[in-house]
Amino acid sequence: MNSVPEKAAAAGSGQSGEQSSVVVSMPGAASPAGAARPTAPPTSLQVLRSLDSGPRGLLEREAQERLTRFGENTLPPRLPVPWPRRFLRTLRDPFTSVLLCLGLVSALMGSWGTAAVTSVLVVVSCLLRSTEEHRADRATAALYELVATTATVLRRNGPDAVPQARELPVGELVPGDVIRLAPGDLVPADVQLLRASGLTVHQSALTGESAPVAKHPVDARVPTGAATGTRGASDAGDDVFAQRQLCFQGSSVASGSGTAVVVATGGRTRFAAAYDRPARRRGPSAFDRSVRGISWTLIRFMLITPPLVLMANAALRGRGLETLPFAVAVAVGLTPEMLPVIVTTALARGASLLARDHAVIVKRLPALHDLGAIDVLCLDKTGTLTQDRPVVDRTLGRAEEPDPLVLHWAAVNALWTLQLADLPAPDALDEAVLDAWDRRDGPDAAPLLPVEEYDAVAALPFDPVRRLSTAVVRPPGRFGTHVLVTKGAAEAVLERCDLNPAERDRLGALAAREAADGLRLLAVARTERPARLGAYTPADERGLTFLGFVALRDALTPGAAEALDVLTRRGVAVKVLTGDHPGTAAHACRDLGLDPGQVLSAGEIDGLGDEQLAGIAGRATVFARCTPAHKARIVDALRASGHTVGFLGDGVNDLPALYAADVGICPRNAVDVSREAADVVLAEKDLGAIDHAITAGRRSSGTIATYLRITLSSNLGNVIAMLAAGLLLPFLPMLPAQVLVQNLCFDAAQLAFAFDRPAASVLGRPAALRPRDFLRFITAFGLLNAAADLATFGVLALALHGSATDGEAAFHSGWFTENLLTQALVMLLLRTGRGTVQRHGGGPLRAAAAGLAVVGVLLPLTALGPLLGMGALPPLYYLLLATVLALYACGLGWARNRYERNRRIS
Repeated sequence: MNSVPEKAAAAGSGQSGEQSSVVVSMPGAASPAGAARPTAPPTSLQVLRSLDSGPRGLLEREAQERLTRFGENTLPPRLPVPWPRRFLRTLRDPFTSVLLCLGLVSALMGSWGTAAVTSVLVVVSCLLRSTEEHRADRATAALYELVATTATVLRRNGPDAVPQARELPVGELVPGDVIRLAPGDLVPADVQLLRASGLTVHQSALTGESAPVAKHPVDARVPTGAATGTRGASDAGDDVFAQRQLCFQGSSVASGSGTAVVVATGGRTRFAAAYDRPARRRGPSAFDRSVRGISWTLIRFMLITPPLVLMANAALRGRGLETLPFAVAVAVGLTPEMLPVIVTTALARGASLLARDHAVIVKRLPALHDLGAIDVLCLDKTGTLTQDRPVVDRTLGRAEEPDPLVLHWAAVNALWTLQLADLPAPDALDEAVLDAWDRRDGPDAAPLLPVEEYDAVAALPFDPVRRLSTAVVRPPGRFGTHVLVTKGAAEAVLERCDLNPAERDRLGALAAREAADGLRLLAVARTERPARLGAYTPADERGLTFLGFVALRDALTPGAAEALDVLTRRGVAVKVLTGDHPGTAAHACRDLGLDPGQVLSAGEIDGLGDEQLAGIAGRATVFARCTPAHKARIVDALRASGHTVGFLGDGVNDLPALYAADVGICPRNAVDVSREAADVVLAEKDLGAIDHAITAGRRSSGTIATYLRITLSSNLGNVIAMLAAGLLLPFLPMLPAQVLVQNLCFDAAQLAFAFDRPAASVLGRPAALRPRDFLRFITAFGLLNAAADLATFGVLALALHGSATDGEAAFHSGWFTENLLTQALVMLLLRTGRGTVQRHGGGPLRAAAAGLAVVGVLLPLTALGPLLGMGALPPLYYLLLATVLALYACGLGWARNRYERNRRIS
């Protein structure tokens, strides 16, 4: 027995280069001197020979040998990420690593309290993040609902035996098997057609095409332009999904029947290739880039601070390593220890509210921040902007004016074709025509005979070769006359009409103009014939009288126009990435009030370099004829130009773009592999739900940004003041234990930020954590805070002058109280949105600030005060401190308003 040639092992592979499909591995003759030129696809005979098979199918023993060799026709398993590995992965965050290092240094120096608190905060943050992500992503990929369970296969028991059609589990299919396809069947593997009759296939899960695609063998005679669907036969090019002779695993038969040979199974199918492609990880998301930028800014400060403290104290005060715990405490004081907890809590709370109120699931918590930072949203047209069904736009008679007779006869054809033809499912175009007839108004509402009054005689249903359908009816009261009503593709109908060449060219040009504008045209014609008893055939579709055109467009999704308007007001640019015709996509955008601008097609994209595409992609709105690779490349180009990109998709064809985007979004009814790849899952494919998700993301980002501004500016001011005091005073300005308690109090109060609602102005524009903006902000307000601290030194000197109290303990107590009171003021007065101050803090924040102030005033007076090295203060201090705080509040308000006017706080 001959074995399968090695080249058959690569048949249908989704890999380019090392393994290629039969379509690619069997090119036509090369051009002279090796010049590349388009090659014809292999014929059915060539494919059968390459697979060592025949039209009668394989022998059973051959099939068993190939099953052993190639393995079962099943998708490769996808293992979930173990929970411990997910937990360890959260430690890779640079800020978390720095906190761990600080905790280790604190432990080495004997500061066990600092080390314990720091370690607990890190562990809690990592537990929260890894648990939420594990819970959202614990469902493994289950693609079997898109894959058939059985297939009709031709097999033989011996070389001379008659082939038998039998139902076999799809797992037993092997390359070379001959199978049969019928309406409603799921295609069990990648196959090439040997024979087909009116076969159309839904392959939207692979390509995103909204209409069924006509399929036929390479050897079949098909008129020019006979292909249907969103891609013409001439559009195949390098896109293997546009090859009409191929059907792919993951698609389904819409109509017709066929016989095909299996060219690829299991992990070598295009479906499996798309499933495996996202194994590569995307680059850092917007959240990752922001947090890393801020973290490294803080890391530089923290690494510089301890050496500065040590050197300054050694040079000016003669102190040695005994100041190291204080130096470490100062570095920890600069650190926003609660950042991991605040970030995780704010994101988890936002994700929880989204899931509860809007049924939106956030699988990766940082994706919620990325949602808030989105300034470009890429999406497909079908199912998002338009529904997957056509509607009648208008009718055009021969004189290019509305003509009610055109819709009337189109409805006669649609009604009786649907009634008499044995179709597996109603034709969407026929249903659109009948719906328009029922809802007609204006010029089309002229009194005409109801279509139900005609007596049906026969029907010649649509097939992708003729590209038209004909209904034969008898008008009421005219028993000797039959009327043939034909409806279909413009070229196909026009060539069957009795027209002079000039008129045919004029009408053809009209059809071309309307099609270029994004409309789908159905030409309508009729003729009367003497009644007869014999059967009608396509040969009778001749000598017709042309009536006009029915122009159809995609039905718009309810609420899409309003949602697009809201997204535009929020600063989100929408890009349409579709496999449809450029005119169709542009027409839908115009209907929704979205300016399509320059429409880029796949061919134009292929001719652009990465830098050129990055420049043009920011200006263009519609990208048509897009393959999966085009979508991913456009998303990469947008990200490379500095945009934060979200991508909404639901098919296998969307996987590369889902993984390329900062945020991958899909609806709940998307294919399982897309749901696995997505970061956010919507209840429905609805732009309104995306707006809710973006709003939640901006709220969470606003909370995080407010926390960072307040904490970092306050901490920087304290560090500057500590460094100055350390050089001016003969003793340490604050003991390490006091620094730790102060930080614990401030950290506990800051938890209120996770439950705060930021200003409404935060929702107006994309939220991004920009390190340079934060550095400017914390520098300006940190210096102001340091000035308040230094003023407190003067107040303490004045209040303690001549007092009998312990000067060192009183200084520690006074500065401790002032620090917590100024931090409480900062929490309330710097609680801002973008460019607008929210002057009334939320309930949790007000309560936390009040509690912080109470602790600052009362703690030194309690029994814990002496234990922490703090003493009582004279009443004069509190009076002077109130004056300092009032001046500080006024200065803080003035600086805040000036900063917002000049810098537009982000």
